[in-house]
Amino acid sequence: MAATTDHDEQTADASVSPSQDARPRGTTGKLATAVSVFGELLITAGLVLGLFVAYSLWWTNVVADREADKQGDEVRDHWADADTGPAAFDTKDGIGFLHVPAMKNGEVLVKKGTSSKVLNDGVAGYYTDPIKSALPQAKSGNFTLAAHRDGHGAKFHNIDKLRKGDPIVFETKNEWYVYKVYDTLPETSKYNVEVLSPIPKESGKRKAGRYITLTTCTPVFTSEYRYIVWGELVRVEKVDSERTVPKELR
Repeated sequence: MAATTDHDEQTADASVSPSQDARPRGTTGKLATAVSVFGELLITAGLVLGLFVAYSLWWTNVVADREADKQGDEVRDHWADADTGPAAFDTKDGIGFLHVPAMKNGEVLVKKGTSSKVLNDGVAGYYTDPIKSALPQAKSGNFTLAAHRDGHGAKFHNIDKLRKGDPIVFETKNEWYVYKVYDTLPETSKYNVEVLSPIPKESGKRKAGRYITLTTCTPVFTSEYRYIVWGELVRVEKVDSERTVPKELR
């Protein structure tokens, strides 16, 4: 029999004694599993959030633009019908088209109302409450409009690009209404209804006139405040047989 040494005994004892590393390895394994599961959950949550953002900021725009184009074509077809006579303003189909070159958003169909059901179709809407909007042909008053700034067509996304003197043109079947921006309010409470008043005193006006007010949410991707743009009518042009656009849109 071979002789054993103290070193050999210690080695043998170490190999057969209850491992002090067994529990830590088991704990470490559970921790690693938990971390792995948590990581997978984070990745899944990130993917879901990414899909939601893509839906909110891209796909809703695609769907809304398609619907707005369809509705706009229907309005123009209605105008082209020789039997319709003068187009009524207060209709469910749309009263005309807003053109704002500085926003680079093409023509925007304007319909009655500012509910999500209306605006989610990629259009602008004129207010019926809390202060009823005047319509452009009125001798005085404030033509007040709202549209989404992000998602659902985002027709007023670039409202912050408007500056004093910029044109805002509203097109109806028989007239072009040409306004010029005279003031903006980059941020105000969403409960501030005074911006919609027939005489928008917050913009500095004190006398009755023919005004237009554009409103939307701000900052972008939130609805905490409202961004306001005010314009004043400078002239009305009759629509000719070729529907020649005003010089501001050329």
